[in-house]
Amino acid sequence: MGSLNLPASGVVYIDTAPVIYTVEQHLDYFALLEPLWAASESGQIQVVSSELILLEALTGALKRNNLQLVADYERVLTASEMNLIPVSAALLRDAAGLRASINLKTPDAIHAACALASGCVQLITNDKDLKRVKALNVIVLSEVI
Repeated sequence: MGSLNLPASGVVYIDTAPVIYTVEQHLDYFALLEPLWAASESGQIQVVSSELILLEALTGALKRNNLQLVADYERVLTASEMNLIPVSAALLRDAAGLRASINLKTPDAIHAACALASGCVQLITNDKDLKRVKALNVIVLSEVI
């Protein structure tokens, strides 16, 4: 297994997959992501995401009617180490521009617009489509393991 090459400092944006892998302790990715959370807890980096992550992360747990899993997601997403960026009209306009120019799916475009607005030094995902956003340093987890 490879390891995440995290920045020494700065803002690290994550999309929904890393949160799902962490909360549900995904066999392939849980250990890979532990240094991310340790760096966040120590204050080395700041982890951010879009409020969209709430919708994306909670949906599966709600479909399964797994209230404990819902609570686990809520705990992680509202932890002091996690900062959620509000989805504003300005961000949605930026996302529309990304969607139109590089053909991203709507959720990916929202995440990318939020990542750009946050001034992140890295974006961690498992979605290769986000690599189309050349202004972002995108790390795809499946390419690391």
